Amino acid sequence: MYPGGQCVNTCAFSGMNGAKTAYLGKFGNDEVAKCVQDTLKELKIDYSHCRYFEGENGFALVTLKGNDRVFLGSNKGGIAKEHAFDFTEEDMEYIKGFQLIYTNLNSYIEEELSILEETGVPIAYDFSTRWTDEYLKKICPYVTVAIMSCAHLSSEMKKAQAAGVKIVLGTIGEDGSWVLYKDNFYYTKAIYAENAIDTMGAGDSYFSAFLSSLLETSKDGSLIEESDEKMKERLLTAMNKGAAFSAKVCAMEGAFGYGVPIEGKTEL
Repeated sequence: MYPGGQCVNTCAFSGMNGAKTAYLGKFGNDEVAKCVQDTLKELKIDYSHCRYFEGENGFALVTLKGNDRVFLGSNKGGIAKEHAFDFTEEDMEYIKGFQLIYTNLNSYIEEELSILEETGVPIAYDFSTRWTDEYLKKICPYVTVAIMSCAHLSSEMKKAQAAGVKIVLGTIGEDGSWVLYKDNFYYTKAIYAENAIDTMGAGDSYFSAFLSSLLETSKDGSLIEESDEKMKERLLTAMNKGAAFSAKVCAMEGAFGYGVPIEGKTEL
């Protein structure tokens, strides 16, 4: 059993890229929750503002075909889908201390994005491979950076931009990645993953390195700069760092390692 989930992965990978990260999520009270908490503690990732509930922590069952991860199913977030975040004033002040919020379509947070927007902290959102035009219109007005994983991206990326996203990243695996910014597309090739054993976390690691690079190259902590030429340079740098880091992560077991023996049997 390996710790993971998109937000946990992003915290871990961003930390590997020099960012200081924290996790604000929902925990059950089983061995899966303990595995994640123990790993966050070992990585020195703050999770002091998390929510705790009685019941099953979110998990997914995965197998490998060659070195490619294949999802077998999940419990759809476990207790996470049953409880809202209900952000408090204390949470909001805490969040304001960060430069960026990362979340995704599996976080059951859609109805609370408008509340997070009030912090003034830009939001990065992973749409994975699942979205509709209606979903984009609902979510994109609150999002500064979006990632979309798809084989045919240009029209979908344009839809996200039209709905309000400033920077749209589209990944297409071994075929590389694209960024759409102010109606301009920028492309970067994928980097061959030597010693690849597990593609779990490849997308999260790319996005984490991409976001960390944008923050690192910012003069004042802003994701967006006035100079379009400077933004092009920063975006291409971030894309190359994402591709390189993602290739390295494919040599790790699970998303980022830290596997532990499974004590009991978990069933869907």
